[in-house]
Amino acid sequence: MDWRVRFVDYPEQWRRQRDELLPIIEGTIAAGDLMLRQQLHDFEDHLAAFNSSRRAVGVSNCTDGLRLLAHALDVGPGDEVVTVAHTFIATVSPFVLRGATPVFVDIGPDHLMDTADLADKVTDRTKVIIPVHLNGRTADMVEVMKIAAQVGATVLEDAAQALGATLDGRTAGTFGLASTYSFYPAKLLGALGDGGAVLTDDEELAGRLLRLRDHGRVAKAEIDGWGYNCRLDNLQAAVLDYRLSRLPGWIDRRRQLARLYDERLRDLPDLGVPIGPDADARRRDVFQNYPVTTDARDRLAEHLRADGVETLISWPIPMHRQKGLGLAHWNLPHTELLCRRVLSLPLHPELEDWQIDHVTGSIRRFFGAG
Repeated sequence: MDWRVRFVDYPEQWRRQRDELLPIIEGTIAAGDLMLRQQLHDFEDHLAAFNSSRRAVGVSNCTDGLRLLAHALDVGPGDEVVTVAHTFIATVSPFVLRGATPVFVDIGPDHLMDTADLADKVTDRTKVIIPVHLNGRTADMVEVMKIAAQVGATVLEDAAQALGATLDGRTAGTFGLASTYSFYPAKLLGALGDGGAVLTDDEELAGRLLRLRDHGRVAKAEIDGWGYNCRLDNLQAAVLDYRLSRLPGWIDRRRQLARLYDERLRDLPDLGVPIGPDADARRRDVFQNYPVTTDARDRLAEHLRADGVETLISWPIPMHRQKGLGLAHWNLPHTELLCRRVLSLPLHPELEDWQIDHVTGSIRRFFGAG
C-alpha cells in the first residue's frame, strides 16, 4: 500500500542517514572487524555512559539478554517471575523456559505495572520482578523497588522501549540489578537488523554475561563454563554507535511530535491520549509509541488506513489470553480492556508536521470534530 504516513518510515530514515552510514559500514567491513572488535567495545562504553550505567553488554537481541540474565541468576523450578501481560512474550519466556512460574500483574491508567496489584501478587517464591517501561515511560520504580526489597526479589527492568527515559531525574534501567534493551529496527535506537544489550552497575554480573554470550569463553581457548552464542556483531554495533550519538535529538523530536498530537487530540471526549510530555514533572518520557484508546478502535484503524495512515495494535491479545500458553486463570481486567481499545499512531523522528496534521485531521473527522 502507498502510505501517506508510515508507522515507521524506514526508506526515509535511510535516505537521511545514508551518506554518513555508508562509510561506517564500509570501513567496518574493509577492516575485517566483524565480531568482538573495537566497534562493539566503543558502543558498549558509549551506551553505558548514555544510560548512566557502569557496564553494557551487547547481545544478539533483547530476548537473549533476558535469557542470559535468567541463566546468570539461576532462575528455575519453584521460582516465580512477576511481570505484566501487556507486553511481548519475550519479557517472560526465557524464565519460563528455565522452569519458572509466571505471575501477572494488572496495569494502571498509564499502561504500566500497577504497584498496588504487585504488592498483592509477590510471595516468598518471587525471585524476579520485571517492570516493563512501555511506550517510553518509566514504571513507578520507587514503589517497585520497595516491594521487591520486602520479599528479597531481584528487579530486572525491561527497558526495550525506554532508552533515555527518566524518573525523578534518574535514567530508566538504573533502578534494578540490570536492564535489557532492544535494538530492533523500529525501536528508539534501531539497528539494521537485530540487536540488544544488558546494562548493569554490577561488575561481577557484567563479567558473567560477557562470558555467557560467547560460549563461556574467558580467552580464545579457555572455557569458564557452559554458555551461549549471543554476541552483538560489530557491523550492527558500528551502526548503533553512530545512531546513539543522534538519539538525544531524535528523542527531542519525538517529544515535540507528542506535543502536537496532544494539542490536537486531547479535546476529543471519545479518545484517550497519553500523558503529555510536559504533564508529569517526575518523568521525562521518550515516546517510543503514541498509544490512543477508544471503544471504536477497530473502526478508527480502518478509517485511518483508508486515509493512508499506518497504525499498530499492540498487543491485541494479552499474554494470559494466548490459548497456547495455558495462563487463562489470571484475571487482569484493566489489561484486557486496554488490549481491546489501544491503537498506536505513527511517531518517529522522520515524521513531518504536515503528516501529524493529516493524521490528526483524519481522527477528528472520524469523531465528527471537523
